[in-house]
Amino acid sequence: MKNLIILTAIALATIAQTQAGVLSAPLQSTLDKYVVIQTALAGDSMKGVAAAAADMAATAKASNGAVPDSVAAQAEALSKAADITAARDAFKPLSARLIATLSAQTPISGGYVEAFCPMANASWIQSGQKIANPYFGSSMSTCGKVRKSFSGEPRASVPARSGTGCCGG
Repeated sequence: MKNLIILTAIALATIAQTQAGVLSAPLQSTLDKYVVIQTALAGDSMKGVAAAAADMAATAKASNGAVPDSVAAQAEALSKAADITAARDAFKPLSARLIATLSAQTPISGGYVEAFCPMANASWIQSGQKIANPYFGSSMSTCGKVRKSFSGEPRASVPARSGTGCCGG
């Protein structure tokens, strides 16, 4: 019996190490769709935003808890945005929910970071260090700074400021 317990513990530890840096399929799909939305809004576009948000909501609802219901609700609200202003407003609470979800995960791969814009008083997730502000788009595309990396990179090695504009660039 002791051998079975030890083997089970070793197997679970091996699985945990193998999965470190890998999100569940529903959460990765949700993050992929989120980045599509973030990129579109940063480019002053609504192209694909409603569809990606609706897909996020459906994925979250079908995830059996892998993606919180609060993410599904916020994504659904964003999918119904009538214009870019409404989409940007709906993107804020969606971002907050997804940031909280990712912050609770083991470090993940992909170069995802949390960025923050003091003018919008809101954060977002993006891939890479170069600021692409979804709240102001081209009017202040580089306004913001990287707050943290989701890769488990120590905070000291994440640039304190990688944007310009409203952040004193």
